[in-house]
Formats: sequence, structure tokens, C-alpha cells
Amino acid sequence: MTPLDQTVSDNLPRREPGRVGWLLLAPMLLWMLLFVIAPNVILLVYSFCENDQNEHIKWTFTLENYGRIFDSSYFGIFMRSVGYAALTTALCVLMGYPVAWFIGRAPDVWRNRLLTVVMIPFWTSFLIRTFAWILILRQQGFMNAFLQSSGVIPHLIELPLDILYSPTAVVIGLVYSYLPFMILPIYGSVEKLDNSLVEAAFDLGAGPARAFSRVIIPLTQPGIVAGVLLVFIPAIGMFAISDLLGGKKTPMIGNVIQQQFGAANNWPFGAALGMALMAMFVVGFWFVTRKQPA
Repeated sequence: MTPLDQTVSDNLPRREPGRVGWLLLAPMLLWMLLFVIAPNVILLVYSFCENDQNEHIKWTFTLENYGRIFDSSYFGIFMRSVGYAALTTALCVLMGYPVAWFIGRAPDVWRNRLLTVVMIPFWTSFLIRTFAWILILRQQGFMNAFLQSSGVIPHLIELPLDILYSPTAVVIGLVYSYLPFMILPIYGSVEKLDNSLVEAAFDLGAGPARAFSRVIIPLTQPGIVAGVLLVFIPAIGMFAISDLLGGKKTPMIGNVIQQQFGAANNWPFGAALGMALMAMFVVGFWFVTRKQPA
């Protein structure tokens, strides 16, 4: 949008939504009230309660649950979750941007086919895809079998790789699960990129690296920001991948929350962990979008 278009848009009279508009919006507002706002309010109330000796919820006001979060064990799990999510996001950007650029610059006849390839993992159950990685990464799995048949083992690597049930396996599972969520929004920005702006940068003497950093990256930044949010925020709370591929040896904060609401039967502390995780989401959202225009 040019400055002139922006000025004209700002000067246009704005219409307030009428009854029909609010009526159309009512189902979404009701859905958010019942399934987003109300559950979080319930979690907030529970987070200030405590368990009695019989593991029943005692309706009192206490900050002890939030204080336990800063214990070394739980705080370390929080930091580990943030680290895994940050590493997953960085790898998804590095791997997803070239793929999104290739799809966005491909001929029209190939774009839908390439997007279909990106979407193929969603045609299969998440659990099936995760169990497939167990078959790939275990010591007698497909990856080591391929390395042995190709001569990498034992000529370059003496022993079969032992990746399953390790932090590496968890990161691999996270990147595999969330990579499409990085590719798709970046593709949307790349597809709308005006080639004339890139050509103008080259005409003005910019090299490929400078044109990429000063023209292409700023113009595709909305897609990058959207992809970062779609990957980083859910990756923090993921617990199924760390259970299956990590063998419960490297728990994330999602695993702890699940345990508190399950085997530990400590709903107040689980609610406090959930609210702390939501606060982390808000901070992450603000950190990523703070420099974005309104």
C-alpha cells in the first residue's frame, strides 16, 4: 500500500457494526467465551487453591503454587522447554524459508503440487507419524540400516547411532511436526513479493546478500513472524513428542502439567504451571510482534 492509498484509507469514514454484524459474530464470541475464556478463568481460580491431606481441592487463597514454579527442578524444565522451542523455531526458519521461497517463486502450475507435498504429513495421524520416527531413529532402525548398507558404518562412524530417547530425537520430532507451520505463512509472503522491488535493488548496486537482507527479508517479515508464533508457542507446551521420542528422560513443561492433572492429582499446582505457561506465551507474542506496525 502506497502512502497515498494509506492516507485515503485513513480518511474514509468508518462504519460501526450493526445488529447483523454482531449477530454474525455471536457464534465466534460464544465459542471463545465457552472454550477459551471460561477454561482459563477456571485455571486461574484453581491456581490459587491447594490440596488437603486427602488430595482434595481446598478453596483457599495461596501463592504457594506459583512459588513452587521457581524451584530449581521446575524452573529448569521451564528453561529446557524454552530452549527446545527456540531451537526448533530457528531450525524451522532455516529449513522452511528456502522451501517457501522455492514454492513461492515456482511456476503457477507447480505451486499447488508443491504445497500438497508440504501438506501430506497432515493426512496421517500425529501419533502414527511420531511412532514412525521411533522406527527410524532406534539402533536397529531404518536410519542405521541405511548407513550400514551405504558403508558409512563402520568406515566413517564406528558404531550405530543411538539417537532415540535423547534430546536430539525430541528436537527432530518437533522440527518435523512444526516445519509446515513455518513454510505456509512464509510462502504467503513470498508469493506476494513484488519482483520489481528486488530488481530495483540490483539496479541500484545492491549485491545478492544486501538485496536479500535489506529488501527480501523486510518484505517477507510478516510471514516469518507468523511462522515463528505458530511454531514457538505450541512447541513450548508439547508433551507427546518428548514422551515418545525422549523416553520421558527429557521432560518438558507440558509433561509436568499433564502429570499434575493425572498421576500426581495436584490440580492447583498444575493450574499454576498452566497459567505460567500462558504468561510465557503472552511474553513470546509480545517479543515477536513488538516491532510490527499496528
